[in-house]
Amino acid sequence: MTSTPLLERLRALHWRLTPQRRVIAEVMDGEHVHLSAEEVLERARERLPEVSLATVYNTLNELVSMGEVQQVDAAAGPTRYDPNTGDGHHHLVCLKCGDLRDVHPQGLDVLELPRSERFGYRIVNREVLFQGYCSDCGGP
Repeated sequence: MTSTPLLERLRALHWRLTPQRRVIAEVMDGEHVHLSAEEVLERARERLPEVSLATVYNTLNELVSMGEVQQVDAAAGPTRYDPNTGDGHHHLVCLKCGDLRDVHPQGLDVLELPRSERFGYRIVNREVLFQGYCSDCGGP
């Protein structure tokens, strides 16, 4: 499944695209993209060397607050960021190497808390995390 690229969504929102923001959005494009802030910085600097880590964090935090990027804390290590927010997917993580994949299992899209278990919350997101070992890691 593919969703609308992040840069295209940001243009449609008329979000101010400075050169730094544009390059950050460009490196976040693609399926199964789950980069840490440091990885975003490394890739962005290949295109625009003056990008700073502070700019990357500020941009990612703003994108998360806008709902255009999802923060993913699925494995040991740094927080990663997922630009594919429009398709309601979940995540599969390798417990050994940390590889993180988008998954679209059938049936889980209807999971919903009964009103009696919402404790007054208005549910805006749900996340299911599948954990296992990738074919390269095989197991513990």
